Amino acid sequence: MKKIIAIIPARYASTRFPGKPLALVNGIPMIVRVMRQAAKVFSDVCIATDDERIYNKVAEMGGKAVMTSASHSSGTDRCLEALTKYQEESGKIFDVVLNVQGDEPYIRPEQLKTLANCFNDSSVGIATLVKKCKSLSEVNDPNRPKVVVDKACNALYFSRSVIPFFRGGELSDEVVRKKGYFMHVGLYGYTAKTLAAVCAMPRSFLEKTENLEQLRWLENGYKIRVAESNYESYSVDTPEDLDRLNKMQLE
Repeated sequence: MKKIIAIIPARYASTRFPGKPLALVNGIPMIVRVMRQAAKVFSDVCIATDDERIYNKVAEMGGKAVMTSASHSSGTDRCLEALTKYQEESGKIFDVVLNVQGDEPYIRPEQLKTLANCFNDSSVGIATLVKKCKSLSEVNDPNRPKVVVDKACNALYFSRSVIPFFRGGELSDEVVRKKGYFMHVGLYGYTAKTLAAVCAMPRSFLEKTENLEQLRWLENGYKIRVAESNYESYSVDTPEDLDRLNKMQLE
């Protein structure tokens, strides 16, 4: 049985939504909601933050947090530092690290289980989730990266552009649903060894071009196992997203 830890990166600074991790989602800080969802699946859940306000709130709500550098360029880098510190403090050693997005307060335990199950295959070093697109607007949205996958369920490419290109006429909602376009769900899992390796790599051409860090891994020859999730995702990027989510009164 592999030992798995869920790490939730949480920065206070944000261009579009400063203080987002502490914003209230139906009365509960967003980062606490994510933490509680992850704790339904894993006994080891850690918030990786660079801000004492987040650290203190997590501790106050009964969670575990570690302070990490403010200079990290990605959540993946922050996860590696948090893993190192958590292992030193707890005396535990983990085989797999799940990088859980801190701005999805209603992430489903089933999604986390699906991602973790990818590592039942010992050949998997990195895994992520995808979801079928339901509309043309989703396919055309550059903020929702698309994914193409091979027959072994490994990612071939991720892009903010429409992939694959549809040469058979004009794309429509019906064509999108029928042909099976997939968008990326921003959850990652890595073996501890692979996490250390990808964090040591310099940023790549494709990564910088699309601003998608997973392209660095593909460009360096790593395979990314893909599993499909059917659950809706409610990501909060702006205060307007938060207002809409609070009006939905989800539980």
